[in-house]
Amino acid sequence: MLRITIDDEAEPVRLKLEGRITGPWSAELDRTWHSLGHSLGERELCVDLCGVSYIDREGRRILAEIYRQTHAQFETDTPLAEYFAEEARGSAKNGNENGNGSGKSKLRGESK
Repeated sequence: MLRITIDDEAEPVRLKLEGRITGPWSAELDRTWHSLGHSLGERELCVDLCGVSYIDREGRRILAEIYRQTHAQFETDTPLAEYFAEEARGSAKNGNENGNGSGKSKLRGESK
């Protein structure tokens, strides 16, 4: 199961993901992302991965697409969530699903 929460009044716009991004939930994330992407305009995006416990190959591809198109900030709170964020950044940079990430995520509780 996946819970997706969008706070489009926040700055940056916040896409909070909780649960497992797999199977039909990957498809739901893709639909949600494409809907949100059109309304972002010049606003920045933060993807909150703190509540994510698993991401399948398709979900990782979607996160890399989100990063590639928006250079979204990822919020993480565990080594696993940080791994997902790094993988998305690296895949987007390298144009594949298995790249090593670079850059940083904002850890929950950490100031800018």
